[in-house]
Amino acid sequence: MSNKIIRLGDYCDIVKGATGIQKAIPGEFPLVVTAEERKSHNEYQFDTTAVIIPLVSSTGHGHASIKRLHYQEGKFALGTILCAVLIKDTTIINPRFLYIYLSYFKDHLLVPLMKGAANVTLSIKKIKNVELILPSLERQLEILDLESNSDLIDKLSFEILTQKNLVDQLKQSILQEAIQGNLTQEWRQQNPNTESASEILERIKAEKAQLIKDKKIRKEKPLPPITEEEIPFDIPESWVWCRLLDLCSKTGSGSTPRGGKSTYIESGVKFIRSQNVFDEGLKTKDVVYISNDIHEKMNSTKVKPEDLLLNITGGSIGRCCIVPLNFYTGNVNQHVSIIRCLKKSICYYLHRVICSDYFQATIFDVQTGAGREGLPKNKMDEILIPLPSIEEQKVIVEKVENLMQKCNELEQEIAQSEQNANMLMQAVLKEAFEEGEDGES
Repeated sequence: MSNKIIRLGDYCDIVKGATGIQKAIPGEFPLVVTAEERKSHNEYQFDTTAVIIPLVSSTGHGHASIKRLHYQEGKFALGTILCAVLIKDTTIINPRFLYIYLSYFKDHLLVPLMKGAANVTLSIKKIKNVELILPSLERQLEILDLESNSDLIDKLSFEILTQKNLVDQLKQSILQEAIQGNLTQEWRQQNPNTESASEILERIKAEKAQLIKDKKIRKEKPLPPITEEEIPFDIPESWVWCRLLDLCSKTGSGSTPRGGKSTYIESGVKFIRSQNVFDEGLKTKDVVYISNDIHEKMNSTKVKPEDLLLNITGGSIGRCCIVPLNFYTGNVNQHVSIIRCLKKSICYYLHRVICSDYFQATIFDVQTGAGREGLPKNKMDEILIPLPSIEEQKVIVEKVENLMQKCNELEQEIAQSEQNANMLMQAVLKEAFEEGEDGES
């Protein structure tokens, strides 16, 4: 059985996706995106078997990486930031074999071809020039059988996936325990004389009323009273339920300067977009800039330290970060909402509430739009927040930080295990290519 080196473009057609992911209309056909789960669309672009390769980095921020490839059969739509590799003759290349081959060797074959300072991309031209070792069709099928029946690797992969899911569940469990007061039950018993949350809320409301009277902030439409039917779970007696806007001097999205991307400059005032906002923090490595003149004209979208920034549209809806203390100034676009707490210290606790499954599920329930992708300001303002005392909030944030650090350490260990499993699979495949090889032609 002889292997030969081939150029991918000689044996495959490579076609860019045609569906804008944010503009997709849910329908009967799978829509392949960069995420593991498919979305849907009301039209299909392909009716075939294809290997799907992302054309953009999975991490961005100037770093080249590809998290996954996809294998898709039948009628399907494809996002514009991916391409389909369509095999011209399946008696020469088995589609499933090509998917396995490119998936396991993507870091050697595809990732080094990605270029870009901020938006790292992979061109179709470079994919066409990728060279790979192609065994005979018979050998391809044997390798597929070997890959599918590798008990050790299957067990490792299943265990790694299970561990990932458990850590994700643990993180959400920690946040839920925190916002229900269970993490700090012992602390409350030891500190029974702290100011109650209801007293704090009254002071916040009084401060807000004074700021409105002094015309330092604008008056908002009155919030509806909280009903028993709305309350999602029990909280300690010393806590109180309130609405998000009760705690804030400002909520609302930004806007794009007149002229759009043409106003971006190489340096100046930071202009924050949804791709800069992550639960772990504000990532500004690939941030764009606007002039100070435009910044001053966009007064309502100015960002301050300890503001919360929440993505309110698209696939990243719900991601939230705290603007760091050393952040000087900036603006946000229309896909990001500024949440400014009347008391700065509350933002750290509120960030944990927003990251919880409770808040994220609520966002999903109140989304609007054709694709249910937008979070309206009025609906966001009315989301219920479980509020403890200021002192207890600080304890909650500290406990959550410590527990999340332990979860991060677990994730690093799992990532190393996953890397080891991939290396093992690569070794198995390389050995399979070499067995019975007569040479290259």
